[in-house]
Parts: sequence; C-alpha cells; structure tokens
Amino acid sequence: MSKNIVHFGVGNFHRAHQAVYLQDLHDKGEAQEWRIIGVGVLDHDRAMKDALAAHGYRYSLVLKAPSGEWTRREIRSITDMLVAPDEPQAVRDLLASPETALVTLTITEGGYNINDETGEFRRHSPAAMRDAEDPEHPTTVFGYIVQALRRRRTTGLPPFTVLSCDNLPGNGAIVRSAVLAQAEMSDPELAEWIANHVAFPNSMVDRITPVTTSQVREEITTRYGIEEQWPVSAEPFCQWVIEDNFCHERPAFEHVGADLVKDVQPYELMKLRLLNASHQILAHLGRPLGLTFAHEAATDPDIVAFTRLYLKREACPTLATLPGCDVEAYIDTLFERFANAAIADTLARLAQDASDRMPKFILGTIRDNIDAGRAIDLGAGVCAAWAYGCRGMTENGEELPVEDSHAEELVSAAKAADHGETLAFAHISSVFGDLAVDPAFSAAYTDAYESLQTLGMRAWIRSFSEAVSRPSA
Repeated sequence: MSKNIVHFGVGNFHRAHQAVYLQDLHDKGEAQEWRIIGVGVLDHDRAMKDALAAHGYRYSLVLKAPSGEWTRREIRSITDMLVAPDEPQAVRDLLASPETALVTLTITEGGYNINDETGEFRRHSPAAMRDAEDPEHPTTVFGYIVQALRRRRTTGLPPFTVLSCDNLPGNGAIVRSAVLAQAEMSDPELAEWIANHVAFPNSMVDRITPVTTSQVREEITTRYGIEEQWPVSAEPFCQWVIEDNFCHERPAFEHVGADLVKDVQPYELMKLRLLNASHQILAHLGRPLGLTFAHEAATDPDIVAFTRLYLKREACPTLATLPGCDVEAYIDTLFERFANAAIADTLARLAQDASDRMPKFILGTIRDNIDAGRAIDLGAGVCAAWAYGCRGMTENGEELPVEDSHAEELVSAAKAADHGETLAFAHISSVFGDLAVDPAFSAAYTDAYESLQTLGMRAWIRSFSEAVSRPSA
C-alpha cells in the first residue's frame, strides 16, 4: 500500500528540502512506498500546481556551489498536488485516507494565525471563525487538519503526525496550539482527543533557497537542454533536525542525513538566533545602502563587522550549550554560505514579511538579554535600521519597496520618525509588544535611530560598531 506525506505549502523551500530527503531515500532503494502529495489552500497555489503538473510533477534541483559549479538532479518524490479552493472534497478525502500517515507544513511564519505578543491562536480571525461555524467544510490549513482528524477518529483510523517545517521556535508546539484551538472552537471533546493522541514534533530546517528567476530557468535550459516552468536552486548545505516524536509511520529520514533527537530546541534556537537573525541584519543594513544581494552584504566589511559583533555579544549568550558544536565555527560557516554569489539570494526576499520574522529572530534575543541584564545596543540598532529602511527610500534616492502584510502601518510609523516621533515604529504592538515602554530598549532604540538620522547608514554602522566595541572606562 502506498503511504502519503501530505504537504501544505508547496514552495521552493519544500521542494529543495523535505522533498529531497524523500528522494534521497528513494535513490537508496528505501521508502519506495512513500510519496508526497502537495496541498495549496491559497488561490496563488494554482500556479505551482500548473507548473509542476506540466512536467509530471518532476522538477530540477540545481545546487550552486561557491565555486560556481552547478549540480543538477531530478526530484520525483512529489507525485500530485491539490488546490483546496478547487478540490475541497479531494483534500478532505486525502487527509482521511488510511494511506496518509504524515502531514507536513511550510506555510511561512505568518501562516500560523498566532499572536506574536501572546503566542495564542487568533480565534477571532474571520477564517478561523468561519471554519469553526462549518467545520465539515474547512478553508484553512488548520480547519482541514481538524476535520480530517475528526473523520479518522470516527472511522477508527489512527491519527497522522503533524510536522511543521517552518522557521519558528517551537514550531511543533505552535502548530499543536493552533490545531487544538481550532478544534476547541467547534468540538472541545475532539480537541481533548487530539491532545492525547496526535504527535506534533518540533523540527529545525536549514537550506538557503532563493526565488526562481527567469535567469535561472534560462540558464538551466542552456546548460541542460531542459525547459521547465518552475525549477528550484539552492546551496549545497542542508540540515534537518527532527524531534523523535511520531504517532504514526514515517520514512527513515535519519538514513539520509536528518538528525532525530529528543530535544530540538537548542538546535533551532542556534539557527534562528544566528542564521536567521544574520539574514535580517544583512537585509536591514544592506538595503538602505542600495545593495541587492545577500552575498554583497555578506562581503561588505562594515556590515560583516556589525553582524559578527551582534552574534558574539548579544545572540550567543542566549544559547544553550550543544555538545560537540563549535559555535564560532558555525558562525564562520554561515558567512561562507552567505557569501555564495552563485545563489544570488536577494535582500528583498530576506526582508519580506519582516514583521513576522523580526519577533522570532531578533526580538526574542533582546527580551532575553533585558531579563538577564545584558547589553541590547546592537539588537536595538537592527530594529532602528529596519525602521530606517521602511521609510521606503535608499540613501541613493531609489525606491525601497516594503513587502510585508503590515506594510502600510510600518511605512507610516517609520515616516513619523522624520517628524520627531522617534519611537513610533517601536510602538507597533503587534510586532514589538510592550518593548517600546521598556526603559532599556526605548533608550537604546532612540539612540540608534537618532544616530542613523544624523550620520546615515554607512557612517552609523561604523561608528556604532566602534562605540559598542570600545571598552568602557
């Protein structure tokens, strides 16, 4: 019998990461019965389905080494994709099928309908309320999962495991909270059953995967004579750490390099607060300077000095000790990866939806340091640099688009700082919570932003790094 992994959110990262692990197993002659069936719940997911279906769901993965060498392979582990708005019954039947044992998600940090300040599921959001009112005809990821678990419970089928693969600290706990809250809104008894029987492992994922551009498509055609609508490129590095907590069958991902561990938190915290935080710093310091690509920012001496200083002084003290892990070597590896010009990852992609990313990658570190009485100057400076860029203009006078679900609010608050309201941006409570009223943060943020206004980004980066590095008298 075939065994299904149903994946919500078939994007570039999933196709360059989880789908590749299953393909690696297939290539070893293992897990031949396992397949991935994708599900999209948004209207724009039709484009991905059409692109993949046109090639029988096979696509090219191109790994780009820093040397410029390309390595292509064909990925065949995704065998089908459904678009829920067009095929709702098919999605419901797929999730309720005896063949489905694992449900995985890459729905982005903002897709979990969680209040960043409280950590609670937004029960009063229109979509969540709609799925609670008519739970048999869901429209959201969590509505579909709850409806399927209800059917499986009724028919006596074991529940599937729900595995988040998004860049969220405690992503398993977050998806568990979302599913339980959605279930409680319509069926508290079902929610209790889910709490007692369904596994929600935490996981940590890592692979830099840029947007597929027309240039990538054309280059693949030129090099390999293959015309594809949606190939995917990525760096050679790949990591997947998974909590060994499943309630149903799973492929043996550990046979192809995944780490199955008891506790993912130390690994994910290191990645979120070092790698993902660095991405935010590169983006928010680099974009106002007119830089376009991550490798440009990652080889800019001033930005590199600032970023390394932040990691050493403010991020590393918040991390747990990992046996056998050399954190300094890990940081060196990060900059080697960031400097890979062949990837051509854009700072715009890294900055996109920063209102979802900054709370998880930077603000948590700031809060931990405040609680511990440690310095937060660099972290507050990153927040100020983000606000500085959200004014929508580079220092060269070029337009700087703000692509964010809260773009209007961010831009308005950022521009208010030009009229004397320096803390307006930090007072966006949906992002910063109550940080703006914390004396340590408000002082550090105000000092950083006012220095930015006076000096400009380049001089500010240099003077700020020098001031923070200078020993106190």
